[in-house]
Amino acid sequence: MEVFSDHPTRQRALTLTLAVAGTVAFWSTGLPLPFLFGPMLACLFAALAGLPLRGFGQVSVAARTILGVAVGASITPELIGRLPQIAASVSLIPVYIAIIGLIGVPFFRRVYKFDWVTSWYAAMPGGLQDMVIFGEEAGGDGRALSLIHATRVLIIVAVAPIILTQGFGVSLDIPIGVSASTIPAQELALMAAAALVGWKGGERIGLFGASILGPMIVTAFLSLTGFIHARPPSEAILAAQFLIGTGIGIGYVGVTLFELRRDVLAGLFFVLMLAALAAGFTEVAYLLGLAPPVESFLAFAPGGQAEMTVLAIVAGADLGFVIAHHLARIVIVITGAPIAARLFRVTERARSDEKPKEHEQ
Repeated sequence: MEVFSDHPTRQRALTLTLAVAGTVAFWSTGLPLPFLFGPMLACLFAALAGLPLRGFGQVSVAARTILGVAVGASITPELIGRLPQIAASVSLIPVYIAIIGLIGVPFFRRVYKFDWVTSWYAAMPGGLQDMVIFGEEAGGDGRALSLIHATRVLIIVAVAPIILTQGFGVSLDIPIGVSASTIPAQELALMAAAALVGWKGGERIGLFGASILGPMIVTAFLSLTGFIHARPPSEAILAAQFLIGTGIGIGYVGVTLFELRRDVLAGLFFVLMLAALAAGFTEVAYLLGLAPPVESFLAFAPGGQAEMTVLAIVAGADLGFVIAHHLARIVIVITGAPIAARLFRVTERARSDEKPKEHEQ
């Protein structure tokens, strides 16, 4: 595979070939979510085998705008009227995140000996890219953060469908949308415009998660004002699944044995803790009558926003309800994590300054 090592175009061609092969294999054997799991597992195994894969750059980012438009189109006047009911369940999110921090930070700090900043960003269930970028800017270990969060997302995306089908009896073959040929051309044009304007406009003003939140905001406005009445076509959502699955798989490119033993295992053990905690909050929300079981599960599952959007769509869940919780989680993590990490860094510096003095005494 040396021929691919220094040629980005060839690396992307190899990645695309493997992703398509994985999709075809899943599709032909009737396995669930072929456009998500097929490329994800094909690229994951290839990455672990040492093949030089490469992502698709802005094309992959653009795929997330499709999910932003899908969420925005689900924000209807009817959903707005239900906000008081949703608020009761969303109010559990700050408690949920606080408990995650109290469990996760000491776990990464004491068990795996990461520094405070890396431990904090590793524990926070935010978006993969957001946590890596903020963690690196705060002085954390970006590679470790990338592998830990990739492991979290990978396991949640792999296990959640099993729980949905086996535990809740949900069928994942629910139509994800209608064909593009059945949606009026003007609505398709408005969706495309909302995706582009929301994405690039969000980036321009520094909106976190601009590729999803920007299109979501613009499309929500168009939905609430009656200009859009449908989600993006099924072809677009399948393309988004394909690129998201590929992105998860190639997150393990170049992983070493040491990183597997430390970073990936740390992510694996931590996601088991998160799963137990999410199960507890799912049960609380359901027992309090705040939401049906499937919506409760998807609302508190600690996966990435894009991945949980895909699962909510294929499960036929109340997308607005689920995404409201994930938006609350992301907002709290994004706004609170930098502040907490800065406090950790100050505390660490103070401790370092005290140690020589104690030694002199």
